[in-house]
Amino acid sequence: MATLDRDFFISPDQNLSRYLQRIRRYPLLEADNERELAERWRDSQDAEAAHLLASSHLRLVAKIAMGYRGYGLPLEDLIAEGNVGMMQAIRRFDPDRGFRLATYAMWWIRAAIQEYILHSWSLVKIGTTAAQKKLFFNLRKIKSELKAFDEGTLTPEHVTGIAARLDVPESEVIAMNGRLSGPDQSLNAPLREDGDGEWQDWLTADGISQETHVAQSQELGQRREMLAKAMKNLSDRERHIIAERRLKDTPSTLQHLSQHYGISRERVRQIEVRAFEKLQKSVKNAAIEKRTAQSNTGSHIDPLLIRPSSGPAGEPDAIRVGDAAFETGSPHAAASPAPSPGASASSLDSSASSSGACVSVTLLPHSSMIFR
Repeated sequence: MATLDRDFFISPDQNLSRYLQRIRRYPLLEADNERELAERWRDSQDAEAAHLLASSHLRLVAKIAMGYRGYGLPLEDLIAEGNVGMMQAIRRFDPDRGFRLATYAMWWIRAAIQEYILHSWSLVKIGTTAAQKKLFFNLRKIKSELKAFDEGTLTPEHVTGIAARLDVPESEVIAMNGRLSGPDQSLNAPLREDGDGEWQDWLTADGISQETHVAQSQELGQRREMLAKAMKNLSDRERHIIAERRLKDTPSTLQHLSQHYGISRERVRQIEVRAFEKLQKSVKNAAIEKRTAQSNTGSHIDPLLIRPSSGPAGEPDAIRVGDAAFETGSPHAAASPAPSPGASASSLDSSASSSGACVSVTLLPHSSMIFR
């Protein structure tokens, strides 16, 4: 059937009206004659029989293609794609099933034309799901029936009715109506005819900037590194208790840990408090060393505030470095911000908690350290 393609494709130098006149000269086939030709093609791959079958249905292809003229594509291209679908139908047609070739071929013709329209209508891919394809080829017809063309955006009643009629989500109806309401616009199009700006210059990113993301990632990595090094200074039992009590989304109970180690709950609590104090000391020392090293190299570091957060019983329940809390391995916002670089020692001391639960070290830009 490859030799038949030249007969049915419309070349650019051909006139459409002449083509439509030519295809009217091919006679329609009677049922018996059509069955005989189909059997010849099926049994012996007779190219002449396939040619007669195809030429007698060229008018059917043209009629179906004219129904898709409203999508803004050349009718010649639609007819050419329909001819491809018709030849596919002839290749698969089985005359023993008892129906005519036209009944079978029109589905292949429509499928070929619709696939071409979906790929050519817009540079942006469309019709990727069955619901979108159904809306693309039926929404205009339904809007015409509802006389909703002059209303722009569909009313909620129309959206609900169309969604129920086509059995698709209402969100798909709204999205497809927006796509079909106007042509695609290039982001590189100028804002004004005499201007240099483009539409894409006005687009804003929804997320954080790349600089902020890199800075936050580096800061989080430094804090996790400090905590990891501090954990190495603990014994295996202290490290396990801290991890179970402070670094899990659902902390283990004192009763569970006391049964695990065969000690009392009070002893588990004492080990936890002692291990937490060790972590505080290690993190403070690491922060001081880092600040000193960066001061010697002339680099700048933001003030770091290292403090525990008090729990319901007055015990610290998290390790905080700056504005991040090491509880489950991810940073959380701290309750109180770090003091400003210009704050005095007296003002910092006056802000200390009277209960003594807050133990912090503030590293100021000029290496002055305040302990409380």
